[in-house]
Amino acid sequence: MSSAIVGNGSEEIKAHLKDIPKLFLNGRPNSFAASILRRLTLAEVTIKSNVIEPQRKESLVVYTITVEEDMVNGGGNIHGGCSAFLIDVCSTGSIMALKISQGVASFDVSQSLNIVYHAPATIGENLRIVNTTMTVGRRVASARTEIWSETHHRLVASGVHIKMEPSPTKL
Repeated sequence: MSSAIVGNGSEEIKAHLKDIPKLFLNGRPNSFAASILRRLTLAEVTIKSNVIEPQRKESLVVYTITVEEDMVNGGGNIHGGCSAFLIDVCSTGSIMALKISQGVASFDVSQSLNIVYHAPATIGENLRIVNTTMTVGRRVASARTEIWSETHHRLVASGVHIKMEPSPTKL
């Protein structure tokens, strides 16, 4: 099932992250950007030791997508909001991968998303969205994302996503 997805991530993690529409649409097939979610392809899931702190683990999760009409602004370039959406969703995948590898299952909520736009991407460009966890703790998790144009070999956008455990709900 997940054999085309490279990396040492378990088949369980790969299967979970491959079905990204299920994770984010929550049974609502016409939710915001559903068509974009359905086109994201999981390419890699790797769990490894952090280079700076080898006793700490990090995850690398890579998705790919081709820029289409529903992703661009009036100028024909990927819309900044679409880039933000991709960073939000795909960085969540890297956080989830590491949590699942540690036996934790939770779906955190966004606290902040900081983005830098580097270069445009136009319709037909193939994008590679590279996501790496920075830290995953009990209450707060963070990941960095780089959106690369495979077509023009340049960085399109980068971002840091910070997520936190949702507040308990009183019944």
